[in-house]
Amino acid sequence: MTAQEIRLAYINFFKDRGHHPIARARLVPENDPSTLFTGSGMQPLLPYLLGEEHPEGSRLVDSQTCLRAQDIEEVGDNRHTTFFEMLGNWSLGDYFKSEQINWFFEFITKVVGLDPDRIYVTVYSGDESLGIEKDNDSELIWRKIFDDLGVSSKTVDIGSEENGYKVGEQEGRIFYYKDKNWWCRAGSAENMPVGEPGGPDTEMFYLYPSVQHNKSYGEHCHPNCDCGRYIELGNSVFMEYQKTDSGFSKLPKQNVDYGGGLERIAAASLDNSDVFRISLLWPIIAKLEEISGKKYDQYTNDMRIIADHLRGAVFLSVDGIAPSNKEQGYVMRRLIRRAVRFAFALGVEQNFLQDIVPVISDLYAPDFPEVNSNKEKVLEVLLKEEKVFRQTLRKGVRELKKMSDIGSITGKDIFTLYDTYGFPMELSLEEAQTQNYPINNDWKADFNNQMAEQRNRSQTASKGTFKGGLGGHTLQHKKYHTATHLMYQALRDVLGKHVIQHGSNITEERLRFDFSHPEKMTAEQIKQVEDIVNGQIEKDLVVTFEEHPTKEALEDLHVLGAFGDRYGEIVKIYRMQAKDSELPFSLEICGGPHVEHTGQLAEAGKKFKIIKEESSSSGIRRIKAVLS
Repeated sequence: MTAQEIRLAYINFFKDRGHHPIARARLVPENDPSTLFTGSGMQPLLPYLLGEEHPEGSRLVDSQTCLRAQDIEEVGDNRHTTFFEMLGNWSLGDYFKSEQINWFFEFITKVVGLDPDRIYVTVYSGDESLGIEKDNDSELIWRKIFDDLGVSSKTVDIGSEENGYKVGEQEGRIFYYKDKNWWCRAGSAENMPVGEPGGPDTEMFYLYPSVQHNKSYGEHCHPNCDCGRYIELGNSVFMEYQKTDSGFSKLPKQNVDYGGGLERIAAASLDNSDVFRISLLWPIIAKLEEISGKKYDQYTNDMRIIADHLRGAVFLSVDGIAPSNKEQGYVMRRLIRRAVRFAFALGVEQNFLQDIVPVISDLYAPDFPEVNSNKEKVLEVLLKEEKVFRQTLRKGVRELKKMSDIGSITGKDIFTLYDTYGFPMELSLEEAQTQNYPINNDWKADFNNQMAEQRNRSQTASKGTFKGGLGGHTLQHKKYHTATHLMYQALRDVLGKHVIQHGSNITEERLRFDFSHPEKMTAEQIKQVEDIVNGQIEKDLVVTFEEHPTKEALEDLHVLGAFGDRYGEIVKIYRMQAKDSELPFSLEICGGPHVEHTGQLAEAGKKFKIIKEESSSSGIRRIKAVLS
């Protein structure tokens, strides 16, 4: 089966069992500041796993796109990707272990057609110190399934992953693990914060007998070994506990949260442990072979990294992220630039993304309408980033080679590449390792010192000026400064949370504001922003400020700040809030000054109006606005 066929079959299989299909969530999670990306299928559904009623009922099914930036260095083997799809089905206080385990086994063996004799499973061994029981129920369900098929159902108690490398498989079929089979966002039951849900899980693995165990991972192989003999296909979490002040208590409802890797299931369907051979990745590889004249078998690592990274970059763009030097935009920029770097190694220096991005879009457009409707925009965003970086890449690679000819690469060298040529630190390190250039042992401390000195120089140069490009102290300056805050929030409301301030300049006649956004604003969007700002002016919001420790402001209060700004230990936070409202319209770090209430902006009948919206640089738009 192709990956596309498996995705559709999975949705239909669970639809037939009373599940309602739900749309995928964006790669950037809503209202979850704890993480940059949606990294699992359960993330968007957490409120419902905690007891909130879902509008579509108690049985749900989907295929959720996910991105895990922490896996970026692992891409290159046959199974790790930063971007992937997770097939998911949920029971919110409805069915439980027996239905879930039997249904998924039926789907994998009867629909996808995998060999039951090559399926191995793991279950939770419990934790007496925390009062959490061993998951005997799941073991008994699995044992009956295997016994009915005449497949060995021997149970082995492994304990920890480390112990697994000592004791090995022992001809087992069902394996008990401790922390590895407890699922929560904190990683282990001991580390869970109060209020967090979690529970035991059972994981399914597929054995590739032709893959030889690599003892560099450990003496003996076992299902959770990283050597690649066993590949995990899915994880059924039985979400039934919640951490409390006094320990663990049962949730009001027992939930099922299943997540399975579409790419890995599709690879197993092909009986090939290489996920890059599946129908959602191989066409990208084939195009790379065509435009480079190189073969996958000889340039496997390079082509895998390119294919993976560009899938992630395409979907980030679809979901409204633009390349930048901060948060999600930084990860997107890194994905694109690493892909371009590895294409450079393949000898592809022209029309790279022009040829590859449409292939990726066409793979997903039939099943994800948002990909189809954003094809041109995505290509434009990625091509801009490629064009800028290709110039940087050539200069950076040349300069790094010159530095290595003199001696080992120092932190100062890496900083110079970053500061002068825009060459990212990570890319310098990767290039040095690829070319076997020696790197000085003290490079990191040296690099950090150079960065600190640069910040000090910047602060000295800007001494005596206001943050945010304010050009004076008159009432008119204050009005435009206040209007800038209102517009910033309005832009995020209309265009999305990817909008980040990239600079401003305020005079007595107008305000100018730069922000991240990948495309020209429409006339309708401009009108929406104007209406929101004028609406807040009409509400006569009270403007106040308070001082907070910087860490508290950024991490706990989640206030807005200007892109690239460096703050001291204490920051001033300006709040613009209606007297009868519990929440502020605008909450932002700023050095001041502002008017005392927004009604002052409307004196003499003046209205806020955007007079110009244009491109400032790649991925950055510029607005000029007046009060007239």
